[in-house]
Amino acid sequence: MHKISKTNAARILDRKNIKYELIPYSCDEEHLSADHVASQLGEDLRQVFKTLVLRGDRTGIFVCVIPGGCELDLKAAAKVSGNKSASMLHVKELLPLTGYIRGGCSPIGMKKDYPTFIHSSCMDFDAIYISAGIRGLQIRISPSDLVGAAGAVVADLAAAM
Repeated sequence: MHKISKTNAARILDRKNIKYELIPYSCDEEHLSADHVASQLGEDLRQVFKTLVLRGDRTGIFVCVIPGGCELDLKAAAKVSGNKSASMLHVKELLPLTGYIRGGCSPIGMKKDYPTFIHSSCMDFDAIYISAGIRGLQIRISPSDLVGAAGAVVADLAAAM
């Protein structure tokens, strides 16, 4: 069994004494979707959360973490973040602003502490999965620990599943 390298997100959780588990899965450039991650992990898609980075018209960059099978409700995201409107960050801006690439973006350990909002359905589960900060590695963590670690606000962000 080969050793799993700690990511920046994992090191931050360690420093905060937060319990989590690193779970590797196979992926490639063509299979970055939450559906793929959930099937690789053998987990419920509702427990596999994706991290989306947005730009608000008033507050600038902010982060939304939503269940894999959901679409982000941009109006709800704008409202909860104190914006009138919001749009997804262009993929080419992701690495310079967050330090992460598409398919490996974690809500923990970005270059800056951006305001973070997590969909309220996370609280329906004992544990959820988020990106560990690289493709092919997930963090299994309790929702309340994630909220604390990310300094996040729990809110309704997604259209119905």
